[in-house]
Amino acid sequence: MTTPHRGAARTEAIMRATLELGQEIGYAKLSIEAIAARAGAGKHTVYRRWPSKGALLLDSLLSLHQSSLDFPDTGDIVADLCTQMHAAIDLLGSPPFGPLYQALVGEAQNDPQVAAALNERFIAPQADKTVARLKAAQEQGQLSPAFDLSLAMAILSGPLYFQFLITQEPLTREYADRVIHALFGGMGTP
Repeated sequence: MTTPHRGAARTEAIMRATLELGQEIGYAKLSIEAIAARAGAGKHTVYRRWPSKGALLLDSLLSLHQSSLDFPDTGDIVADLCTQMHAAIDLLGSPPFGPLYQALVGEAQNDPQVAAALNERFIAPQADKTVARLKAAQEQGQLSPAFDLSLAMAILSGPLYFQFLITQEPLTREYADRVIHALFGGMGTP
């Protein structure tokens, strides 16, 4: 029987092996068998916990930075959005998270379970945090009552995902700042 501590250590070893191998050989060549071998676990142990390598990669990536994308609330919505988006760009621009997240989003296009888990566990919570911070700014009088919070979220994230996933141009803090300033200039802060 596996003790809870041993189980947690095994889980951590499997996720660490996933990230290491993913970084070394890329997502396309990553296999559950290779991950299990690197982690010193049986492949059945891995499959009992994760139904696919996409699900395993998602858990592994989320274990890296659970709270690094939380929003500050300094009372200045533009500054707070810049801070949060800079943190997101720093995360996406550095291995192993960036390249492996890019591969995971690609996998989500072919695996509905990975897509649902990615949305439920990462994308939707981040969107909810953004909308909540925008709502707080609206309630504080920093944004017009007519400011469409959901649309603002889509406008903030869309250009970043487009550049990160489609054109694959480097994401920079300056680009994020341009997106934020275009949004607020176009939708009019009070």
